[in-house]
Amino acid sequence: MSEILLETIDLKKYFYTPRGLLHAVDGINMQIKSGTTLGVVGESGCGKSTLGRVILRLLSATSGQVLFEGQNILDYDNKKMKNMRLMMQMIFQDPYASINPRMSVSEIISDPIRICKTINGKEAIAEKVRDLMKTVGLGDRYVNSYPHEMDGGRRQRVGIARALALEPRFIICDEPVSALDVSVQAQILNLLMDLQEERQLTYIFITHDLSVVKHISDEIMVMYLGQCVEKAPAQELFENPLHPYTEMLLSAIPIPSIETAQRERKKVRGEATNPINPEPGCRFAGRCPYSKAICLQNEIKQIEINPGHQVSCVNYYNE
Repeated sequence: MSEILLETIDLKKYFYTPRGLLHAVDGINMQIKSGTTLGVVGESGCGKSTLGRVILRLLSATSGQVLFEGQNILDYDNKKMKNMRLMMQMIFQDPYASINPRMSVSEIISDPIRICKTINGKEAIAEKVRDLMKTVGLGDRYVNSYPHEMDGGRRQRVGIARALALEPRFIICDEPVSALDVSVQAQILNLLMDLQEERQLTYIFITHDLSVVKHISDEIMVMYLGQCVEKAPAQELFENPLHPYTEMLLSAIPIPSIETAQRERKKVRGEATNPINPEPGCRFAGRCPYSKAICLQNEIKQIEINPGHQVSCVNYYNE
């Protein structure tokens, strides 16, 4: 499939603080094709998780649009939004914090089904729960288990099963493997990719680990202090990073080989820009080795260098 399933237009989310407005998400424009995965990467505090929550309306947007199949869901009332949630779900970072510790596995997975009344009858719901548990690799013996009786990987499988309970088309994965062991991370990533192929799911995969996002993403968007600084197909981004911040992120990926020469590390120096009432200009300029006076004068617009490869940097304005 190639049609655009979800699009954001100048999406912003500001938080009021005693010192001013914190620009958590600031003018994000992106498109996600149906059946593909958009990876969203950046350091902690760059606005990745806030972006995901605003898209799902778990947080209210300050301004902008979120178009799902061409319809702006930010204008929906509660009734229309409840129906929309059948198609949009989320897998949270901490599987233990995102599920009710007082509920059993079967209750957790069936909860959205009962709330939205997509299936009626106890037997039919129980059968659906067993099917979902089998789909995510949970044995029947866990049906009456509680979260504290399970390890992190199995708890995250419960979270995935719950997200699938309403048969959604679009799922935001908010760092779903960051709290797991490396071996378990691979299992969960492979599960998500299998589910995408079987069910034609569309993902936003949020992470700070570029080695993980390369494995699962079709396109990657790099965020810095609430803004998109670069967006490109996954392979293109790794082979030809354009923004200095992207180069620094990629240089920090460890190479797990004693025979391969370690790449040169691009160190980040200087102080990060204050995200509260930020000044015009590039927010990475204070830490960028290539910054010029013009970088601090005006807002840096995103330009397309190669097909599908966009970057926000004045070094490419005249190319």
